[in-house]
Amino acid sequence: MATEHISQAIRTATPRAHEHGWITESTHPTSEGTIAYVLCASCGARRVDLRGAGDLAPAALSAVVGAEPRG
Repeated sequence: MATEHISQAIRTATPRAHEHGWITESTHPTSEGTIAYVLCASCGARRVDLRGAGDLAPAALSAVVGAEPRG
């Protein structure tokens, strides 16, 4: 019984938030700017960014996907 309760607690625990450290996997020029496919070095999450000409920072085109919760 105790193992079942612990297992349930692990499944329902919320993942700890962290600041992603994005690494560029590949880039592709488009008419809107450069599309970058990025990966978080810490958790493995992925995102697609748009780097426009003259932009100081890239703009996220997608939500963060694929991150596995770590406890």
